[in-house]
Amino acid sequence: MSTPRRPRDLLKRLALAAPAFDSFAFVHEHTRQGLLDRLTPMTLSAGRIVDLGTATGAAIPALRKRFPRARIHGVDLSPDMLRQQPSGLFSRRSLVCADAAELPFQDASIDLVFANQLLSFTDDVAGVCREIGRVLRDDGVFAFALLGPDSFSELKAAWRRVDDTAHVVSFPDMHNVGDALVRAGLRDPVLDVDRLRLSYATPAALYRDLAGVAARNSLADRAQGLMSRGRLRAFERALFGEGDAVTLELELVYGHAFGGHATTPGGPVRISPESIGRRR
Repeated sequence: MSTPRRPRDLLKRLALAAPAFDSFAFVHEHTRQGLLDRLTPMTLSAGRIVDLGTATGAAIPALRKRFPRARIHGVDLSPDMLRQQPSGLFSRRSLVCADAAELPFQDASIDLVFANQLLSFTDDVAGVCREIGRVLRDDGVFAFALLGPDSFSELKAAWRRVDDTAHVVSFPDMHNVGDALVRAGLRDPVLDVDRLRLSYATPAALYRDLAGVAARNSLADRAQGLMSRGRLRAFERALFGEGDAVTLELELVYGHAFGGHATTPGGPVRISPESIGRRR
């Protein structure tokens, strides 16, 4: 397990990525649609919605279409991302710059928290879940998508052939996410897993896409200073071989849980593996 990311470094990367973020956020787009599809069969009347980790607000039009009378709060830690949202485009919308673990909303005041990839960018999943459990109304819905721990395993394997330094973040295990939901007092968590494969012909294309969504290395225990050209070339040889294209597999975790402010269990909590669906 890697050490946490440096918040300051993450904010710098988000600021750099913000102007062109939508051009590179095809994984976000994929999981956003998957998350919206999973919301479709639910009977949900939402008066107040939080789009948590809203970034450039790409989910807001679809949420507005599904819930035309709702007030939508777009929340993101990065002010640079929030600045990309067009002003005056939507009525009954507010933008809030805030930490997902310290939301500026009253207890039991939100009907739906929509979090597409937010949990992939936080090291405090338990704290975020506790805060969502606090602000959700009884029977409100927390719907989320994130990358699972098997994502970018090819990058991790290639770096292990070069050195022992941390280069790739470890994404939350889905069982730990389920535990955090239950401990936060959220009810009836349901998770399912899908896969997405990405192909890259060159290292430059891979680096461009990672930088475009602020996914370059911001780990606290990464090597300091500039990386030598020799180490970078060694990584590229380990990953691409003799100029071959490489396929990376992402593990996509989707889930939802209900508010209700249930009593948080004091002992160990486990989500049964049988309760986690897998799409074929």
